[in-house]
Amino acid sequence: MYKIGEALVGDGNELAHVDLIIGDKEGPAGTAFANGMTQLSIGHTPVLSVIRPNLMTKPSTLIIPKVTVGDLDDASKIFGPAQTAVGRAVADAVEEGLIPKDIAEDIVIMVSVFIHPDAEDYRKIYQYNYGATKLAIRRAMSDYPGINKVLAEKDRGTHPIMGFKVTRLWSPPYVQVALDLDNLDAMEKIISAVPDRERILLEAGTPLIKKFGVGVVSKIRKLRPDAFIIADLKTLDVGRVEIKMAADETADAVAISGLGTIESIEKAIHEAQKQGIYSILDMMNVDNFKEKINKLQDNLKPNIVLLHRNVDLETSMAEKGQDTSDMTEWGNIKEIKKLIGDGLVAVAGGITPEKVDEAIESGADIIVVGRYIIGSRDVRRSAEDFLAHLPQDPDNMRLALDEDEQV
Repeated sequence: MYKIGEALVGDGNELAHVDLIIGDKEGPAGTAFANGMTQLSIGHTPVLSVIRPNLMTKPSTLIIPKVTVGDLDDASKIFGPAQTAVGRAVADAVEEGLIPKDIAEDIVIMVSVFIHPDAEDYRKIYQYNYGATKLAIRRAMSDYPGINKVLAEKDRGTHPIMGFKVTRLWSPPYVQVALDLDNLDAMEKIISAVPDRERILLEAGTPLIKKFGVGVVSKIRKLRPDAFIIADLKTLDVGRVEIKMAADETADAVAISGLGTIESIEKAIHEAQKQGIYSILDMMNVDNFKEKINKLQDNLKPNIVLLHRNVDLETSMAEKGQDTSDMTEWGNIKEIKKLIGDGLVAVAGGITPEKVDEAIESGADIIVVGRYIIGSRDVRRSAEDFLAHLPQDPDNMRLALDEDEQV
């Protein structure tokens, strides 16, 4: 047996975060257990967990302090409430059947505990560490989380200690506000007026970047810390350099021109993957964008393809007697999605609120809007005209603990 568990319980300085390993005495866990007891480290000395003095818990459990124990006050928090909490949680896990009683002598547990140096309330230290240990054991023994859970949560979860949220596009549709401006004051006024919604993406338009540099992305970030921000670089060449510049300024996505060579596009997408940001392939003025996408390596497809209104294409196909049943004024969105696998499709080109439903029903994930919003006298109302056609923000009705195990 070799199981791993983790849990965070509580808040404030007494918050408990537990990582643990459960494994056979005769396996790697047993070896690590013995090494932990014999190879001591200053400030992080492991200690056997006990129910009370002279009565250690079973299975045998080793507590390892995560935070350096600097003085006797720190030590008393480990040797007192934390040691007892872990010991009783392990024993209760056996009593409740989380750990089978008949293997209690055959396995060992190693528990890493976090005790904040400023923690003062011993009862809370005990309560939180008991709860975190028990939960970590339950999770370890049930192999929680499963890979499907991890994949479902990876783009929607937030970490409370980070202090900010990284927005990912896991639940389309979205409205992308294109800030195609050349004035910072106007930009600030528009951003302050646009509703602070997860379904609204902010684009640092090409005019803004050309006039003020890619650093304008950081200016937008200060105004909207949690927004999803796109740098519309329309990269044609030296993509790696430009993508890294945008990522350094905290852009969440970068637009790459589909007019570039396959080599340039692939290098830019590779750099976006390396930086952990979205790549957007802008198909403006690209004649045969399906052929262009097909030429890209399978592992270097863009995250998003941006299609512009192309009424001439549909007209031309109809005149030739070709099937246009799946065509929209932006092209065959469903076909483009098949070419890029799990990617998204954005559409642009004079879109008004009346066109939103049609675009979404045709498969569009992102509606790019420019003048209708940024040129409006009432920016907020204009943005809300589009939001009215979209669902509530992702997880808007989600309870705080809904992301955890179901009982």
